[in-house]
Amino acid sequence: MNPETRPDHDSGPEPDDLAGAQQGDAEAFDRLVAPLRPALHAHCYRMLGSAHDADDALQEALLRAWRKIAGFEGRSSLRSWLYSVATRCCLDQLAGRRRRALPMDLSPASERVVTNDVPLSEVSWLGPYPDRLLEDPATRVEERAGIELAFVAALQHLPGNQRAALVLFDVVGFNAAEIATIMDTSVASVNSSLQRARAAVAARIPARSQQETLDDLGDGRRRAVVAAYARALERGDIEALIGLLTADVTWSMPPLPHWYAGLGSVREFARRVPMTCGAWRHRPTSANGQPAVACYLRPAGEDGYRGWAINVLTLRDERIAAITSFIGEDQFRLLGLPVELPPVAAGR
Repeated sequence: MNPETRPDHDSGPEPDDLAGAQQGDAEAFDRLVAPLRPALHAHCYRMLGSAHDADDALQEALLRAWRKIAGFEGRSSLRSWLYSVATRCCLDQLAGRRRRALPMDLSPASERVVTNDVPLSEVSWLGPYPDRLLEDPATRVEERAGIELAFVAALQHLPGNQRAALVLFDVVGFNAAEIATIMDTSVASVNSSLQRARAAVAARIPARSQQETLDDLGDGRRRAVVAAYARALERGDIEALIGLLTADVTWSMPPLPHWYAGLGSVREFARRVPMTCGAWRHRPTSANGQPAVACYLRPAGEDGYRGWAINVLTLRDERIAAITSFIGEDQFRLLGLPVELPPVAAGR
């Protein structure tokens, strides 16, 4: 996005709230930062690859801001200042940590189906992001595209300074001079970081964002693809499922390390694992700005359905190009979904 065409960064805080916060009024400070909380949280997620880590980083950032608000002199916008504090908290968290990953970051696609796959707890896995946290209709397209799985996964391969520069410029909308101030560096250093970061990310993400694909599809066709996917799994209809997928489809299931690529491998995986482990119920949802399906499993001999995985779907035209199954009941809580569904009434 051209810097000259970006919307105004900050309409400015209410003077009374700023003055009150600087005099130690905690409620005034809360009102001051409330409009920026959702965007700051999403910024921390992009930097860290985990909604839970973003919670911690934002909490620490707002604590630091509260401690320093009395010294805020207005040389930059409040928005810029808060992004500076949040970015520094994220960079501090990243120091000495392993990057967050998806299964395809760790090994090639599995050539055979592993039916007893074991979670890798020592890996820091990339996590999903609840769309409900970015429900403001004023949220810019760049900010929505900036939480897509492929983009956030690609960011994790960048050094912290490159990651911050790219997100602040291409997603949040700051210019190079503002980013230099935020990161306490030079404009030349920011531009160099941007150049390297863009090249690295472009090699890892599709040419078209999910936002562009979904806009082209429209809500009706998007819902139809999601419904057909859920219906195929519930009925155990392998051919219907395969008919929805691209030839180069991938299916990964963090925290399980093995993943599958191509129609043949995905067909065999679906036939031997999800379609044989019990009965399924599904609820449409969304995460990372993408359509998703909440999958509830009823194992043989049991009554209720328990949350098993959130399947985030990456679409290409009207087909599914990637399925990322985030396994675990915590993912349901994160998205604000029930962990358990009641048994289906007889006759339904």
